[in-house]
Amino acid sequence: MPTARFNGEIIAEADEVITIEGVAYFPPETVRLDCLEETATRTGCPWRGIATYYTVRVGDREERDAAWRFLEPKRKARRIAGWVAFWKGVEVEGVSAGLVE
Repeated sequence: MPTARFNGEIIAEADEVITIEGVAYFPPETVRLDCLEETATRTGCPWRGIATYYTVRVGDREERDAAWRFLEPKRKARRIAGWVAFWKGVEVEGVSAGLVE
C-alpha cells in the first residue's frame, strides 16, 4: 500500500496513487491535511498548471515546501486535481510502477 511518512509518522496512505513522471500523487482524502500548511510558493508546469506548496509538520519537525498539489490543473492533468505529492524529507514507499499515468 502506498504510504508517505514524515518524522516517523504516516501522513498519507492510499490503496492507489497516480504516478506521474516518477512522483506519486495521493488522493486528498488519504492525506493528513492537518500536517500541511500552505506556503506562498507556486510553480508552473506547462501541462499540469500551477502547483501550490505546503510545509509538512509533524511533532517538532517541519520541512518547508515538501508537499504540493494542483488545485486547478490544466485539462490533461484533471485527474490529479487536489491530489497531494511529497518530496524533501518525506519518505514515500509502496508505489508500484503499474500505477503510472
